Amino acid sequence: MNKKIGIILLLAGTVMHYGQIVLNAPPAPNTEVSNPQSIRLLPGFTFSSSSGTFRGYLGAPDNSGNNPYVPVVVDPSTNIVNTENYIYTREYLAATMTSNPSLPQIQGIQFFDGLGRPKQTVSIKSTPAGKDLVTTIPYDSFGRQVDSWLPVPMASQNGNIQTGVEGSATAYYQANGINDAFPFTHKNLENSPLDRVLNVKNPGSDWQNKPVNFGYDANTVADGVRKFITTTIWVEGATKSDLGENWLYTDGQLYKNTVTDEDGNKTTEFKNGQGQTIMVKKEDGSSTYYVYNEYDQLAFVLPPLAGIRGDIVTNTTKHDELCYQYRYDGRGRLVEKKLPGKGWEYMVYDKQDRLVGTQDANLKAKGQWLYTKYDQFGRVAYTGINTGGTRAQEQTQANTFGSNSVDRGNVVFFNRQGMDVYYGSSDLTYPKSPTWVTLLSLNYYDSYPGYSFNPPFPSTIQGVPTLTATPSSDGRSTNGLPLVSLVKNIEDDNWTKNFTYYDQKGRAIGGYSINHLGGYTKTESLLKFSGKPEYTLTSHKRTQNDAEINIKESFEYDHQERVVRHWHQVNGANKELLAENVYNELGQLQTKNVGNTTGSPLQSVNYQYNIRGWMTKINEPGNLLNKLFAYELRYNNPNSQYSGTARYNGNISQTAWITQSDAVLRNYSYQYDGLNRLTEGRLWDAMNLDRGEYTENLTYDLNGNIGTLKRKGRQFPGYTAPENMDDLAYVYSGNRLTKVDDLSLNPSGYPIGGKAFGYDNNGNMTVQEDKGLTIAYNYLNLPQSILSPQGNTSYLYSADGTKVKKTSGSKVIDYLNGFQYENATLQFFPTSEGYFDVVKNKYIYNYTDHLGNVRLSYMKSGSGVEIIEESNYYPFGLKHEGYNILTGNVAYQYKYNGKELQETGMYDYGARMYMADIGRWGVTDAMAEQFSSLSPYNYALNRPSMVVDPDGNYAVTYTGAAAQEAFKAYRESMSINETSNYFSGFNFNYPFNEYEIDLKKGTRKKVSNLGGDEIDFYHYINGGPQFNGRTRIVDRETGYDQWMNSSKNIRGYNHRGSNVDWELMFDEFKQGSGPEKSLLIGKNSKAVQKLIKTQIYLDAATDFAETTMNEKTRYEASFGPWGLVRENFNMQGQFMGKTNFSFYPLGNKVVIMAFDSKSVSSYSLNPFNKGEKRNIPRSKGIAIPESTTHQTYIWWTKKNNLFK
Repeated sequence: MNKKIGIILLLAGTVMHYGQIVLNAPPAPNTEVSNPQSIRLLPGFTFSSSSGTFRGYLGAPDNSGNNPYVPVVVDPSTNIVNTENYIYTREYLAATMTSNPSLPQIQGIQFFDGLGRPKQTVSIKSTPAGKDLVTTIPYDSFGRQVDSWLPVPMASQNGNIQTGVEGSATAYYQANGINDAFPFTHKNLENSPLDRVLNVKNPGSDWQNKPVNFGYDANTVADGVRKFITTTIWVEGATKSDLGENWLYTDGQLYKNTVTDEDGNKTTEFKNGQGQTIMVKKEDGSSTYYVYNEYDQLAFVLPPLAGIRGDIVTNTTKHDELCYQYRYDGRGRLVEKKLPGKGWEYMVYDKQDRLVGTQDANLKAKGQWLYTKYDQFGRVAYTGINTGGTRAQEQTQANTFGSNSVDRGNVVFFNRQGMDVYYGSSDLTYPKSPTWVTLLSLNYYDSYPGYSFNPPFPSTIQGVPTLTATPSSDGRSTNGLPLVSLVKNIEDDNWTKNFTYYDQKGRAIGGYSINHLGGYTKTESLLKFSGKPEYTLTSHKRTQNDAEINIKESFEYDHQERVVRHWHQVNGANKELLAENVYNELGQLQTKNVGNTTGSPLQSVNYQYNIRGWMTKINEPGNLLNKLFAYELRYNNPNSQYSGTARYNGNISQTAWITQSDAVLRNYSYQYDGLNRLTEGRLWDAMNLDRGEYTENLTYDLNGNIGTLKRKGRQFPGYTAPENMDDLAYVYSGNRLTKVDDLSLNPSGYPIGGKAFGYDNNGNMTVQEDKGLTIAYNYLNLPQSILSPQGNTSYLYSADGTKVKKTSGSKVIDYLNGFQYENATLQFFPTSEGYFDVVKNKYIYNYTDHLGNVRLSYMKSGSGVEIIEESNYYPFGLKHEGYNILTGNVAYQYKYNGKELQETGMYDYGARMYMADIGRWGVTDAMAEQFSSLSPYNYALNRPSMVVDPDGNYAVTYTGAAAQEAFKAYRESMSINETSNYFSGFNFNYPFNEYEIDLKKGTRKKVSNLGGDEIDFYHYINGGPQFNGRTRIVDRETGYDQWMNSSKNIRGYNHRGSNVDWELMFDEFKQGSGPEKSLLIGKNSKAVQKLIKTQIYLDAATDFAETTMNEKTRYEASFGPWGLVRENFNMQGQFMGKTNFSFYPLGNKVVIMAFDSKSVSSYSLNPFNKGEKRNIPRSKGIAIPESTTHQTYIWWTKKNNLFK
């Protein structure tokens, strides 16, 4: 065997890597490797001629992408046999007025047995190779679906039914790198008519002895469930409840349901007869209590640290520090609340139950409120800050106004903070102008206001006509659409002005944003028929006097509309391939060719998955070859050499990685407690094994506050043990950290501690004496200034929370629609695979791991690639020091979770700052009420190995491929082609007609496109029970509006495709797959089309038609045994059964909503059915066969077409 000598070129202190190959394990027989510069053979590499041949030679680089995309033509299926029952669907990808088999389309078919049950689904020629993707649906002898099979690619039968699917699936998953003989989920049911699920075994041979177990019981005294009670009085028009206790719940008073995951971690939930959750108990015995007042309103939530205290009823200090408290007015609206560690917050409503005023503890100290004013359609017109009195006084003032809506006009009614306002009736609405302190934001709908700064209106965008306020010949206009958003800076009176332009279908195709410095970012998109962009153009200037930069992004798709190529071009230069995606036959991303051109990408990144669909590898750590970075995730199969513990519930047991920088394989092994909290991250490497370097060990209190953190650093030359970097002991008052003692007395890592932390009344950390920090916050609880011994930093935000400027010493950073400047010089802007370095005129590419951590950055250099930075992290985010140190681009500081590292050492996530050295946030969670069992300061649920917080507001668990997709979507949401932030959620390049109106913040957030361009849906939140959760619907053509009684059957529902109908939803119910809540929209929906033909709809529509058809009408369609006869063979009606219908008239139109749910009792006639006992709730993240599902159907029609 010939050995090649590794060559490392050192030029001016920079390590240059020209696709260097590193081999440290035996290669496969009969393989060859080549490289233009270097091949390195490390210990572990062996090869014998008896095994075949191995060739290694230096020469031209071979880094071309494998399996390049080859278009697949989907032939229409015209010869499906007529011996099977089936439903065949096609979705056109190009416009047509008639059926046209030659046009691009997506096809599918579902087959049914003689009982009308689905037995096979086929996605016709949908795989990259043009094969059918087939799923079989078998039943046991009792007609129950206990096995749910994974899909399998099979040679296409042009829409005909496939045979031998189970055998093909077993063979496929035993090969193709998965090597597993159990490609299905199996559920065991109890031997009773209830058919309740006892356990579920997920796909994979290793999971057959690791099921998810379910238990159903009643409580006993031994469960120790405390019986809290309340005594409620009325104070200033609001409830005031005092907490009391009446010992324990006795035997049989509560339902007791348990779920035990694959690793034996048990969660037990106790509910009363009304379905209210009383207590949730976790594996370690920690319990969260929910206490209701005499009006069945949630009055208290007691997190574990509160629930365990015997004195929580009498100790008012701990009560205020640890508990969630709620108060309501006589209309059931939430008017006061107090969260742990924060002062009281107050809400004021108008007579339409719209939230018009909010006040937190910091604003209360200033005598100020945040106000919101609405137009006659309930849309947010403008927001600001006003002075005011107590909540009761402000509510009394709000009650004096009638409709309390401002009027849109064509003239300027007043000017505030340098901005003209085209809304009148300001003093006929709450609050009156004499109390105003500052205007914060303005929103305009229906027509563009006549500002002098308006950009020229584009009659066409990329050749596509735009909508105007004047109706077209077919009645289309901008009526009902959000058009202009003006947002003031918090700290000064400069404004950001956003304009949106639409095509004739109401899809946003253009945006123009004038930044607070006077420059602009203009975007234009050409959309495909399906709504996906063919290309997007972006033009940007910092100020009007700066040179313009122009960017073009274009996209190519395969026959299933999967993105296969993403191109990028700056100022007319050569197109750069950002990514070429190659998918496997299951539709998973298999290879991503990154950078340069299709024939010669800079890197080909390969992905592998296990049978659960969890990502397991990025490239191959065992044989790095010419890759710069490789990464492995181990779940149930840890490497025993590195002392790992197998995990079956999705927790990551180990991560391993290797880079070209030093070709050393490193490994983190993780340990967790019974609450899935990380207790240890231990580093091993192939050179030194376990020296204890870069290790973190943690303990927690019951609320998840870190109790102790021990952290090791590197082992210095000449020493026998690694540096004892940190030995931290945390001291708390409630959940607030008051002191950190560093017993290591080592200034590296966290500085030698012991000094005080300080907080304001909102729970924001204002003082960290250990670092000499003093922090001041704005009304959004974002840092306005940070005083530090190393230098002071100030921030400038717009009123929606977008950071637009940072000043640190002599350095001024501008953040303008993704373009980042330093001292007025453009440094870079982001791309989907990294960023473009404007100074170097280079594309920089990032290798990121499953958490979005930037691990290695590289660029094209000469004939190869150059690594410019490598970053490796402790589990909680502190960066490793002591190896593979490259300075990189000092202007680009986006690292852990892809977030920007600040001068203070904190990471800016958007909504708040994270402190990686102590593993917690400095500000409470705005979504703390959704995680009430945890400290509002905890980071990533204390599971940073697999949980991230994309914007600082909401922790999300990612496993495998979902991580890559989520971070890709997040990067795109923050790209320069959108104006987006975590408060407003605006996206100017995507059609939408469903919005969320936050009456507390005064913001509008795009939710999605519900389909069609006639009706808009506005969901209101933070407005109290009488208003909060309601939905206003508006007819764009006429402006007629109507209030839905509730949005609970819409918001949070999964919007299903037009091809989804009862067959698929029934199948999902039986399997426990698919979403728990489905939303079927529009007359194009197959489910809606079939619903209109049901007897239950005929009854409901007839009832509505017999009224004046001008008032909201509800109809409860009963079913029962006679329903089976009346529906005859209409399986949509059989599936729906008892259904609630609502009719909402809008002029000559009517919006119709139907709601039903499916549960075990839906499919059984049992006079002794006690409802909840026979129904199975869906547990988050766990597929439970026959668990209850909910379906909502919405469509709109002319009143004279009610029965069509």
